Amino acid sequence: MTIVLIRSFILYLIVIFSVRLMGKRQLGELQPSELVITILISNIATLALEDINIPLLHGILPILALVCYEVLVSWISLKSIKIRRLISGSPKIIIRDGILDQNMLKTLRFSVDDVMTALRMNGIFFIEDVQFAIVETNGSISVYQKSSEQPATKEDVHTAKKNVNPPQIIIADGKLREHALSSIGQDKKWLDLILKTTDISIAEIFMMTADNACRYHIIKKG
Repeated sequence: MTIVLIRSFILYLIVIFSVRLMGKRQLGELQPSELVITILISNIATLALEDINIPLLHGILPILALVCYEVLVSWISLKSIKIRRLISGSPKIIIRDGILDQNMLKTLRFSVDDVMTALRMNGIFFIEDVQFAIVETNGSISVYQKSSEQPATKEDVHTAKKNVNPPQIIIADGKLREHALSSIGQDKKWLDLILKTTDISIAEIFMMTADNACRYHIIKKG
């Protein structure tokens, strides 16, 4: 019994250390690769606990190896958009300007009930009130209401607002996303003018976001 308690305590510390090393995410926010690693770690730890004839080192080494793999893949994904999309996928738009994309729902295997549940959790009960609904890479649905349906601020009381799409990531870690640039109705000339005005190059930008109202925000590399 004493051996089991000691092994349990050691594995407990190893698993806690591994999860902390992987990063601070809630279970519902895990990327596919992180979820797989988490499940494998729990299974490996269970085997070492159930069978005391298995050397404890045979349970610890695979756990640490899996965590190292996850950290390495995360680092590679951080540097490469293509690898990141291959492993984690990319966000998908399922509602645009109040219109539900039925083909995308079939591709994602989402039901209408799934969509309506997500909308209700965001305090929205009518699809036509939604400007954008996006399925994130972790499976959650982000919702952006039309300007006319958003709560009014003091600035809005006497001002008619136009519908503006949520901002897109135009530049990430010094790399231009041309598809995002075209999605806000702009081209490279518009971007070049902004870069010239702000006296900064694409390589010096950590992140730049912009919307279809030409509002942009630039964060330089630290």
